[in-house]
Amino acid sequence: MTKSTFETVQPKNWAAPKGYANGVVAQGRQVFIAGQVGWNGQGKFESDDFVAQVEQALKNIVDVLAAAGGEPRHLVRLTWYVTDKAEYLASQREIGEAYRETIGRHFPAMTLLVVAGLLEQRAKVEIEATAVIAD
Repeated sequence: MTKSTFETVQPKNWAAPKGYANGVVAQGRQVFIAGQVGWNGQGKFESDDFVAQVEQALKNIVDVLAAAGGEPRHLVRLTWYVTDKAEYLASQREIGEAYRETIGRHFPAMTLLVVAGLLEQRAKVEIEATAVIAD
């Protein structure tokens, strides 16, 4: 493992994951990013559209990560909380496009949970992140 990358972990004989890693090994400075919802840096929602909120939440993660001196390639884990499973499933292609536009083709370990609601009334998604920046 080089100082600027992480290593994905994939058990032998497991099917390859689609759009995420089953495990990640990393070493360096850890950055823990609080759950980000689809509002802008001033705490204002610009859209109630699910995909637009996903894209904004991802941009917020990138902004916080940049403030710590990191880049999307340093992300090792994302945990997604969505309020509507059907809306998520119906929007997977658009979510993938927004993800690749914001994060690139970097796929850390991920978990997605469907929740009854989020603290922010208008929020449809919240994503928390962990990153590791090489020493």
